Amino acid sequence: MDQTLANRLQAMPKAEIHIHLMGAIAAEIVYQMAQKNRVRLPATSLEEWKSFYKFRDLAHFVEIYAIASQCIQTPEDYILIVEQFLKHQSEHNIQYSEVHFGTLLHLNKFSDDELIEALTIGARTGETQYGSRVKFIASISRHQPHLQSRALDCALRGQEKGAIVGLGLAGVETGYPPEDFTETFAEAKRQGLRVVAHAGETEGASSVWGALKNLHAERIGHGIRCLEDASLVEELRILQIPLEVSPQSNYCLGVVPRSQPHPIRQMIDAGLYCTLNSDDPPMFNTHLTNEYQTLATQGFSWEELWQLNLNTLEATFLSETEKATYRTQWQEFLQQSSAALT
Repeated sequence: MDQTLANRLQAMPKAEIHIHLMGAIAAEIVYQMAQKNRVRLPATSLEEWKSFYKFRDLAHFVEIYAIASQCIQTPEDYILIVEQFLKHQSEHNIQYSEVHFGTLLHLNKFSDDELIEALTIGARTGETQYGSRVKFIASISRHQPHLQSRALDCALRGQEKGAIVGLGLAGVETGYPPEDFTETFAEAKRQGLRVVAHAGETEGASSVWGALKNLHAERIGHGIRCLEDASLVEELRILQIPLEVSPQSNYCLGVVPRSQPHPIRQMIDAGLYCTLNSDDPPMFNTHLTNEYQTLATQGFSWEELWQLNLNTLEATFLSETEKATYRTQWQEFLQQSSAALT
């Protein structure tokens, strides 16, 4: 890839709306928490742990996720995670993020109020130190549908504190259709929460239809398998529902073969509203800049990549006033970077 374009993609101000807090923890931070909380890792040194942390396959990814969650034992751990998350985001000029977090990982450890306070403190101190902002989306774990009302309660408490902006649906897609969560999502919307859902990743077009018709999702996480249904593609094109696309995640999990260009090109050509995201960056050995660079190597122009970035900003749940402020700043960057090339 042209180095000038690579540098420009690194420098451009960005937003990100599909990333998981647990999946964004660097190996070093997990190791640090494990040492503090006396959690045994399948490694005897940091270097060995960092090697173990690298993505191998889906089963290994699930194992890493489980180990990382075990290492979180206190509210202070969440403060550290959020601060370090914002440090990482700032290194890639990501000015604002909307981040999924599991609402059940702290069960039997500490209360919802302690969790929300920790998220709030981490967000505030992280922004002060690194200049990057974050709001949170409380996620229901699909494979635990019996706990969905508890996840909603946590989301509503966080909404009161100004930390949580939405309710999400994440986790194992197969066997847990969106229809199982209809009432909870309806109540979330009634209470003023924004709603998003993972769909169309490991399951096909029916999952996306369910997220649209039953959950009335405002954004779709992944959604790439919408291409299997022409009528769904047309529906998404008309509604302009933002799709949170994460290419390296799709490659790592085998949803898209590495030998093929990512189908986001087909999605954009079909008139769909696409955004670009990193999902679980250190676990997939990626970051948001790399996602843009991946598409650049597949023939995307600067103008197309910049438009994806603008799409992401517009798809956030920020107020119109906040978006306008970012638009002005981003336009200044665009003018300056364009002038530097002439």
